[in-house]
Amino acid sequence: MDMLKIYKAVLDADRAAVVLCTLDHTIVYMNKTACERYAKWGGEKLVGRSVLDCHNERSREMIVKVLDWFAKSKDNNIVYTFKNVKENKDVYMVALRDDDGELIGYYEKHEYRDHETMNLYELGE
Repeated sequence: MDMLKIYKAVLDADRAAVVLCTLDHTIVYMNKTACERYAKWGGEKLVGRSVLDCHNERSREMIVKVLDWFAKSKDNNIVYTFKNVKENKDVYMVALRDDDGELIGYYEKHEYRDHETMNLYELGE
């Protein structure tokens, strides 16, 4: 079984944008939602570029600061970074670690706070 295909499928199924970055801030993966969300800035063409190029100076400083904090301890793994009132969501930076707990990258996590409108087990039958 190809586990990379499964991991990719999990990320692509997420309704929230997911952008994975290396320690040097290179975007290595964007799920489908992220490509659509950031289409006016290049969408999937952002893969391979620095995520720092996509932010203002203050945001770049904070991204670097958070990454430094992640590196200080294996227990430093998530930081609340932004409240988007218009979209009713919270945004976090999350550390990515290997099996030994070593920092290998990070991603931005969006959590929408709207109540679900779908009925339980709504299958559309």
